[in-house]
Amino acid sequence: MTVAEALGVQDRLRPLVDLVGPGPTAPATVAGLDVAYAEDGDRLAAAVTVLDARTLRVVDSAVAVGRPAFDYVPGLFAFRELPALLDALDRLTDRPDLLVCDGHGLAHPRRFGLACHLGVVTGLPAIGVGKTPLVGTWDPPGERRGDWSPLVDGTETVGRVLRTQDGVKPVFVSVGHRMGLADACERVLALAPRYRLPETTRTADRLCRAALAGRT
Repeated sequence: MTVAEALGVQDRLRPLVDLVGPGPTAPATVAGLDVAYAEDGDRLAAAVTVLDARTLRVVDSAVAVGRPAFDYVPGLFAFRELPALLDALDRLTDRPDLLVCDGHGLAHPRRFGLACHLGVVTGLPAIGVGKTPLVGTWDPPGERRGDWSPLVDGTETVGRVLRTQDGVKPVFVSVGHRMGLADACERVLALAPRYRLPETTRTADRLCRAALAGRT
């Protein structure tokens, strides 16, 4: 696929994104998705871990190891990882109720980040939780867990800067598909009872790193 073709795919799929939801208010299972790269950048491992939403225990997981499917192009990063992530999702035993991506959804230069792309392609509710922002400006949220401030790009609110633990750096939450922003933040807090990052991201990160190291 060329850059022009990838941009065309984004343009065709972007109008299909549901930014309202409300999405599942009490999902039974929540999947975390993450990708790790080998040091030379020529090999990747895409992991999906499915957690029981109540206990946060991993109940299913899958990993796909391969090569990046697209060159690194700003704004088109999802095309590098999407095929491997879809492969891993296909290997799951059960379909999760919600996808939580280590990345962004609406908070993206072209308003179509990985969480949007995965949500539209799979039809599943999806949200993005980024460690660092791609776009936007914000005021620091309060220091208490649950405090937040809007992430604004131009005149548009594209996400929230959410404090998941007292006094710890915030995360950047944005809608991917079939999920409203307030509900997305509520889900992230429920998935992050002890640490900055949600358990979905933490477990998927461990799995994809272990796969690259040959420990799975």
